[in-house]
Amino acid sequence: MAEVASQKKHNYRRRALIATAVVVAVLVYLFVNLLIDNARRAGPVVWGVTFSTEYAKSLGLDWKQVYTATLDDLKVKRLRIPIYWDEIQPQAGAYNFSDVDWMMNEAQKRDAKVLLVVGRRVPRWPECHTPEWVAKQGIKFEDRELLKLVASEVEHFKSAPALDAWQLENEPLLSVFGECPPSDPQLLTEERNALKAIDTLHPVVITDSGELSVWLPTALTADVLGISMYRVTWNQWLGYFYYPITPAFYWKKADALYPIVKKVIVTELQAEPWPSNQRSIPDTPLDEQYKSMNIATFYKNIEFARRVGFPDVYLWGVEWWYWIKEKGNADFWNAARQLFAENKTFVKR
Repeated sequence: MAEVASQKKHNYRRRALIATAVVVAVLVYLFVNLLIDNARRAGPVVWGVTFSTEYAKSLGLDWKQVYTATLDDLKVKRLRIPIYWDEIQPQAGAYNFSDVDWMMNEAQKRDAKVLLVVGRRVPRWPECHTPEWVAKQGIKFEDRELLKLVASEVEHFKSAPALDAWQLENEPLLSVFGECPPSDPQLLTEERNALKAIDTLHPVVITDSGELSVWLPTALTADVLGISMYRVTWNQWLGYFYYPITPAFYWKKADALYPIVKKVIVTELQAEPWPSNQRSIPDTPLDEQYKSMNIATFYKNIEFARRVGFPDVYLWGVEWWYWIKEKGNADFWNAARQLFAENKTFVKR
């Protein structure tokens, strides 16, 4: 009995030692990846913006005026443009792509390239922009219409000279954000197959949360993985929350996925405020907006993205830069103009 008891004690100590070693290894890993500011400057960055017609209109702006200023004043050459299902098909019947056609043509005139976002879940709240006439028919009907939508979007725009790549859905496997049906990896695969059956020339970007996901399930479906990059957010439990992570958190995750996906880009770099209490931007006082995005934060986020080392970065907030400029603060618009003018060698003022 004494020998058995001794063996059990030995096994307990062994398990405790292994558990302690695992905990120490995890803590060391977190320290290296979250606290040590190790950057990887992999090369020059190509900067772009996301442009949302719906968001521009929600700010009370003439979206065509803002879009033209983005091209002509900021000299942006890379655009990520969402196609909103509820805008192009508000009633059953044919799709109306006229506004997107106009944006693609204006981009082409200026030798700009477009990452075109197709599907149901695309950038800007509530993420899913399903027309009411589709949603009321139930999820099975909606999914069938979604596959038709993707095929129609790809067929219509596949030959557009300004088209650089497709983004299929927006963070489609992220269930913690947005007003959307539950994530469905099988449906995402069907959408990708429908897209590839029509166009094999342009790569397919699939996106994921930079901070809230491990990226692997998304990377398995993507030609190119796109990730968001946020430095500060707000929630009802913690208020403003600053992510205690460094550039290595992103590029080491990307390295771990190679060669599953060989290219990772930033499709959404935070460059506008995150309003508190789920308020809209127009309903949020300016001093409150500046808590999560001021000009110093703008510069810091640019530098942070540069230190991560991914080759393409699309900034989030060009519509807000224009809106705040109209309110009398042109700092963000002017800083962005400098960024896009220099593109490869952004100089902090």
